[in-house]
Amino acid sequence: MSNKVIYAIYNDDDILMDAVKKTRAAHHHIEEVFTPFPVHGLDKAMGIAPTRLAICAFIYGCIGLSVATTLMNFIMIQDWPQDIGGKPSFSYVQNMPAFVPIMFELTVFFAAHLMVITFYMRSKLWPFKQAENPDVRTTDDHFLMEVAVNDNEEELVSFFQSTGAVEVKVIDKH
Repeated sequence: MSNKVIYAIYNDDDILMDAVKKTRAAHHHIEEVFTPFPVHGLDKAMGIAPTRLAICAFIYGCIGLSVATTLMNFIMIQDWPQDIGGKPSFSYVQNMPAFVPIMFELTVFFAAHLMVITFYMRSKLWPFKQAENPDVRTTDDHFLMEVAVNDNEEELVSFFQSTGAVEVKVIDKH
């Protein structure tokens, strides 16, 4: 089985959006779209499902809140209780108003740092990873749509030329 793909290159984001909609309507599978800047509505036009990263952020924030609560209870109440400003040191609930800033900061800290790690893992980004940009013009002023070829190469080339592509290339990916 060949691993051929077509690179349809566009020079306008509106033409790209129309081409993505026409490609989806023609039931061709879009592998990826490379753009020099975010294109509003492109993910919806490509049929990409909404992200679930917000759920992860909430879970990570809850973990941070739990760690903060456990840490402060152990340090300030159980392990080494101290009389600071006349506050009682025998109950976490009585001291909780003083602990709110720490709880907030650790919630944000855990959510932010674990979200960055989750994003990098989900995007398969890690240190020393080689760039996967198929055409350097997509970092400047061109847009590239990558579509899989399934024994319909000539049909796809003519299809993408009719959608307004300035260049259509057939590439054999290894």
